[in-house]
Amino acid sequence: MEKSTIPAHIAIIMDGNGRWAKQRGLPRTEGHKAGTETARAVVTRCRELGVKHLTLYTFSKENWSRPKDEVKTLFDLLTTFLKREEKSLKQQGIRLSVLGEIDDMPLAVRQVLKHVMRQTKDCDGMTLNLALNYSGRDEILRATRSLVEQGVSPEEITEESFAAELWTNGQPDPDLIIRTSGELRLSNYLLFQCAYSEFYFTDILWPDFSPNELEKAISELGNRERRFGKTGDQVST
Repeated sequence: MEKSTIPAHIAIIMDGNGRWAKQRGLPRTEGHKAGTETARAVVTRCRELGVKHLTLYTFSKENWSRPKDEVKTLFDLLTTFLKREEKSLKQQGIRLSVLGEIDDMPLAVRQVLKHVMRQTKDCDGMTLNLALNYSGRDEILRATRSLVEQGVSPEEITEESFAAELWTNGQPDPDLIIRTSGELRLSNYLLFQCAYSEFYFTDILWPDFSPNELEKAISELGNRERRFGKTGDQVST
């Protein structure tokens, strides 16, 4: 795969763990466990391909409404994953970042997240963003409130100054947003940042989304013409 076709930033909505488990007569927790292995493989492949930013929709604010046992399992899997992968992240030069309200999460999760972020803060090969306790609408409201609190006048507010107040400050907007499991919606994900993102939807359930499927999505992106409001002739000249 040519380096010029590799997007700088890929964001993924990892959907379908529960359905994957149900199809196999397994509890939903088994689907989530399988999903963490898929995440591990996709992170590694993105690093190998030269993707500089990868964002995984790990836990939304809306996910708190799920059964308590399932929420606990999700957090347990997250802490286990981070403890297991800390050394690998450092070896691969991957910096961990969190998009979302960490302070509202369970203490054990907060401690592991902050530890791994400290340990990888100087890594510059790739940034892995975990969207945790995340809401796109809340992120926009949070940025707005911050500008108001700073006393920024309306005429001084620009796209750049607003973007600087988002969780993704300093990172490029996603070039490609992938959603697995056949759902065709954003689910409150990166609402400001996705203004000119390309979307790739697949019926494949997240545990079955292999690195080869990732490469298919990237290849399709390479065949699209991204015009950013311009005409095709303008882009080609």
